[in-house]
Amino acid sequence: MKKLRELYKESSRVSFAVYIILRLLVILCMIRELMHGNIENALLCVLSLILFLLPVFIEKTFKIDLPTPLEVIILIFIFSAEILGEINNFYGLFHNFDDILHTINGFLSASVGFSLIYLLNENTDKLKLSPIFVSLVAFCFSMTIGVAWEFFEYGMDRYFGMDMQKDEYVETIKTVTLDPEQKNQVVVIDDIDHTIIYDKNNEPIAQVDHYLDIGLNDTMNDLIVNFIGALVFSFFGYLYILNQKRYALAGIFLTKKKE
Repeated sequence: MKKLRELYKESSRVSFAVYIILRLLVILCMIRELMHGNIENALLCVLSLILFLLPVFIEKTFKIDLPTPLEVIILIFIFSAEILGEINNFYGLFHNFDDILHTINGFLSASVGFSLIYLLNENTDKLKLSPIFVSLVAFCFSMTIGVAWEFFEYGMDRYFGMDMQKDEYVETIKTVTLDPEQKNQVVVIDDIDHTIIYDKNNEPIAQVDHYLDIGLNDTMNDLIVNFIGALVFSFFGYLYILNQKRYALAGIFLTKKKE
């Protein structure tokens, strides 16, 4: 506990309290998963504990101070994504849970990107960037983080047999692959009721409702809501630069340089 307090000694009591509570919950979850023999989920708990140190790592590496609201949101986001979403299947139980997290991720990533370029812009006389450029960099930074995460999900699914890119049922497919004349004409198959899957021996092994896509809709939806979150913060960040008093709310998510 003393070492944890030392790591968070420059953070607020609120951040430290949230960290301790979430850490204990993750440890309890890890014990439960080990008792049930779910080694993969237990490793996710270990990953979560490591990620909880991310705010401290960022502060020490870049010599900046993360505001308490941003730090708390990051911790809750990690807990929600790994423990609630993956282990406790909130992604399956609550239809919009994944959308909410990716929107928050877009917002948070934009705030981090905005803070980095804003600090540079405010602490040098040799370079003065326009508000629209600072906001654009923040937006692009957030979208890059979002794309990198989708690369990670794809890699985990393809090479480690996971299903981070959640499939979904669709009733219509449009493809040029099924064009009988192979002239790149789109073939539309509509009102699909069910799909039967056969193995190499022509034996049916599964039947699913409608048609099962391979995660494309999930990936694109994640990027769209990430786009929305990034756009919202970039917009208010732009207004913050123009008038810090009037749009002070955006300022509570901005990091500051250590004194």
